[in-house]
Amino acid sequence: MAEHHSVGAGSPPAPTVFFLSDSTGITAETLGNTLLTQFPGQRLERRTIPFITTVEQAREVVALIDNVAATGPVPIIFSTAVGPDIRAVLAQSRGRLFDLFGAHIGQLEETLGAPANGKPGQAHGVGDAVRYHSRMAAVEYAIEHDDGQSLRALERAELILIAPSRCGKTPTTMYLALQHGILAANFPLVEEDFDNMTLPKPLLPFAGKCFGLTSQPVRLSQIRQERRPGSNYASLNQCTFELRNAEDMYRANDIPYVNSASMSVEEISATVLQRMQLHH
Repeated sequence: MAEHHSVGAGSPPAPTVFFLSDSTGITAETLGNTLLTQFPGQRLERRTIPFITTVEQAREVVALIDNVAATGPVPIIFSTAVGPDIRAVLAQSRGRLFDLFGAHIGQLEETLGAPANGKPGQAHGVGDAVRYHSRMAAVEYAIEHDDGQSLRALERAELILIAPSRCGKTPTTMYLALQHGILAANFPLVEEDFDNMTLPKPLLPFAGKCFGLTSQPVRLSQIRQERRPGSNYASLNQCTFELRNAEDMYRANDIPYVNSASMSVEEISATVLQRMQLHH
């Protein structure tokens, strides 16, 4: 999937970044894009090519990269392929290859005194069956307990995210479930919940599992306007009221919280895991 940017007349073509993998490509994208964040001013075209599982497929990818190299800037390649045959073929391309696994496999083999198995798909495949099924069960739990839809088995929750509407509860609980296997529910705070500043009644027995999200009023109003334009729900006054009272509620009940306005779901999740001391 390529990411396109508008280019002004006379602007040089943007380098193409390839994320290559013999599995899903998620790891290559994550590590590669993390490195690229250090160069925010660069225009880049991005393309992910997953499931490169044969030498012939690797040769086809190399031909594609070489064609790009022949007509523009040297392509940048982030690869997490683990098979030595496939890695050897990819290394022959005319792009600048960053072999994200190969650079460290040898060191690990030496340290552990054991050879790597060279099997693809270990990071995002089923791999550890117990952990995989745990993550899938957590996703099902997050879906059932999204936005306070169900209070069933709330005692099983490891985390309950609370916040006014559209502060990022759903994507955070889904990410925590899918990536970390955390049993996470989320519960919306509405205007009636601020009457006495105690937690909503269903959450009172589980205060120790609660974590709050807040936002900036202008940002929250913009997000709500996309959902219900011109409504009181989306007005700046209403957003300011809800956020101010939510923060007062968090403080009154010793609920840890974070402002999610300028944070990615990955950053929110990492903060929650650290502050709630959750791990799987």
